Amino acid sequence: MSKQHVVLLFGGNSSEHDVSKRSAYNYYKALEETGKYDLSVVAIAQNGYFLDAERSMKIMMQADEQPLVDSYMKELADEGLLSPIKALEKLPKIDIFFPVVHGNLGEDGTLQGLFRLLDKPYVGAALRGHAVSFDKVLTKEILTQNHIRNTEYLVTYAGDEQPLTWAEVEGKLGSVVFVKAANQGSSVGISRAENEEEFEAALKDSFQYDRKVLVEAAVNGPRELEVGVIGNDKVLVSEIGAHQVPDQGGDGKGWYDYRSKFVDNSEVAFEIPAKLPDPVTAEIKEMAKKAYRALNLSGEARMDFLIDEDNVPYLGEPNTLPGFTNMSLFKRLWDYSDIDNAKLADMLVQYGFDAYRQSKQISYSFESLGEEKVGTFNGEDGNQQ
Repeated sequence: MSKQHVVLLFGGNSSEHDVSKRSAYNYYKALEETGKYDLSVVAIAQNGYFLDAERSMKIMMQADEQPLVDSYMKELADEGLLSPIKALEKLPKIDIFFPVVHGNLGEDGTLQGLFRLLDKPYVGAALRGHAVSFDKVLTKEILTQNHIRNTEYLVTYAGDEQPLTWAEVEGKLGSVVFVKAANQGSSVGISRAENEEEFEAALKDSFQYDRKVLVEAAVNGPRELEVGVIGNDKVLVSEIGAHQVPDQGGDGKGWYDYRSKFVDNSEVAFEIPAKLPDPVTAEIKEMAKKAYRALNLSGEARMDFLIDEDNVPYLGEPNTLPGFTNMSLFKRLWDYSDIDNAKLADMLVQYGFDAYRQSKQISYSFESLGEEKVGTFNGEDGNQQ
């Protein structure tokens, strides 16, 4: 019996391009360890073009990317509308896509729309789950509507006739806030502000990345927690992981930024499972599960929480395509939950096939309209030409 062919896609045009390479490598090795699948990799260059499998493999293995992209573009004879994805035609029959594209394209629903048009199974949530969860404002609105505790917030837009002022922010949210581009990932376009000057600088930074910006109240004496969720109709929740950067507790200004996540976390203190009272642990896991369903997620997600000095948890945001680098807590959470990398990757692929089979049971049939018979408008027969 022939093996199923899994195609891992990585890269993309987001700020997390290099992170995606490292995640893809770990998933590739995990799937290879199962011995169950034929594997191909497809790198998506920063210009949006899908590269051939040979060059993609070299890029995943950390070869210098730009010369490989340049040579591919020179060889690409077809400059037609579909030339950016032409590399897919050169692959053997694809059984399932495994997107490992963080941020734009992969986490906002774009690639999932392509997979659906191609009528192929894929790993992870449906388009709408990705799209809604990628927007921090929509996420908070859905969490709030479903009575899932999250921090107080305000929203501001580029071009507002009456821009949000520091006085308004401080009056409604307090003297310490986080300013976030609504549609970005991994701490890009996020700043901490505790005075007018810092707030204005934070807005300027966030508006580089989106025309909608979220302003969130800070949590007193915060600890940051993460929990993994996998599955479709039936979900599994991992152990809870905690991490704290220097000077984060109390009135400290430290926080888990991009550098701490992906470049240097040597000074970050990790704790798995997080030392929490049993009722708080149960509450966080239930909140994660409830949010997973409310946001229409499936396959995999990481839920990020803040917990205050009184052990009250707040759901921060979901990550629908969590990082899988050696520094990624999502990867380690499942190790501590007795699911190793190979088993986890295999489960994600099977969830993708299951979701595809379920989608095929949904009816999209329609009734033929037949001849039009229009009503009267202002006393005249609408069927007259």
